[in-house]
Amino acid sequence: MRAAVQHRTGQEALDVLDDVEAVGFGPGKVRIRVRAAGLCHSDLSAMSGVLPQNAPFVPGHEGAGVVTEAGPGVTEATGLKQGDRVLVCWLPPCGSCASCRRGQGQLCLASLRNSGVPNFRRRTTDLYGFAGTGTFAEEIVVDANCAVPIPDDVPYEVAALIGCGVTTGLGAALNTARVAPGSTVAVIGCGGVGVSVIQGARVCGAAQIVAVDPVEARREAALRFGATEAVAPEALADARLKVTGREGFDYVFEVVGKSVTARTAYEATRRGGTLCIVGAGALDDHLSLNMFELFFDEKKILPSLYGGGDVLRSYERAIALWRAGRVDLEGLITHRVPLARINDAIEQMRTGEALRTWVTM
Repeated sequence: MRAAVQHRTGQEALDVLDDVEAVGFGPGKVRIRVRAAGLCHSDLSAMSGVLPQNAPFVPGHEGAGVVTEAGPGVTEATGLKQGDRVLVCWLPPCGSCASCRRGQGQLCLASLRNSGVPNFRRRTTDLYGFAGTGTFAEEIVVDANCAVPIPDDVPYEVAALIGCGVTTGLGAALNTARVAPGSTVAVIGCGGVGVSVIQGARVCGAAQIVAVDPVEARREAALRFGATEAVAPEALADARLKVTGREGFDYVFEVVGKSVTARTAYEATRRGGTLCIVGAGALDDHLSLNMFELFFDEKKILPSLYGGGDVLRSYERAIALWRAGRVDLEGLITHRVPLARINDAIEQMRTGEALRTWVTM
């Protein structure tokens, strides 16, 4: 089959090869024919080495498709069978660990074992799948709990978005920060996840939502998705003064994953307000805060991993909001490319031209 392969960390472009095999099928596994996959910024971070990932590997973790084969014991244990439409969950809850029992399935570490096991093979070389999946391939083999059934009325593209970006963004506003009605919000970084944060804040009833991004096209898009104002980073201070006076925002979401923007977000948050960290950053990128300001300002710093709540419940809520017309998911997809042109999608992400580029198989 065809798959996009990163041979070494730091490689600028992917190679689309036609002699890759999905491996590991057996008990407890399912084989999925990928129908749609989205490019998330985390894929670029894994390619560059910001996020740890064994190489060589197949990027992609946002996808949906059809189960073509269920391994021994899968149907009896989960009900999954050949022909089921599913989205790919890259961080599935096991249901039995301490985190899962507390209702914090997003903190479950059981699935991380998938990241260290090869998902593909090319000739005699083992290839890994990013986050244990690797959806930039025509076919993947994953643990059965990574395949979440989707209703018939949910298109593959919408389902794949819910599998990562939408759940991450909506959940940050709804689950982690729990934005209060009538509040003021700033969102720093307005790609696909940031725009999903904006939609989540709007659903929560925020009165004013300021989108912050250096790319004009993304600022314009943010206004379409519910931001009341959109500014470049250098204009954030003026927007804060205009919207909140000298106080600062009730909630600020950092959706970039860099210490410099996290520090900016902290300073834009009012005393007693909430800073929500959504962006995934590097292990060696340290945020500087002094002990006096932590104590005196009483700002809440809330990291949000994968939407900050029970993953499967977050999927259900995203679908319900989409069905009700409360969130626009199709509009997040601004570009489409075939797998053979995956590097066009990467360039669109790097320049900020796209919110989400969809890769069709």
